[in-house]
Amino acid sequence: MNIQVFNLSLNTENRDLRKLFSAFGLVTTAEVMKDKMSGRSKRNAMIEMPNEKEGRQAIESLDQSLLDGKKISVNEYLIESRW
Repeated sequence: MNIQVFNLSLNTENRDLRKLFSAFGLVTTAEVMKDKMSGRSKRNAMIEMPNEKEGRQAIESLDQSLLDGKKISVNEYLIESRW
């Protein structure tokens, strides 16, 4: 399951997200999106969890919670096909 996280603190790192989401199950990817030019956080991230049930539990539990002093938004990332 692909999960998006928004409104991250500039201090939040990949390992912080992996630790947070691992409380709900296996995390295969936890990556803060970075600006290619500056290398600074874009304040959002992508999380991949292979087990859908665990991913949904993480979304329900973490959406609108506080992380590094910021209220984060967590939801499923749906990939829409244009074909």
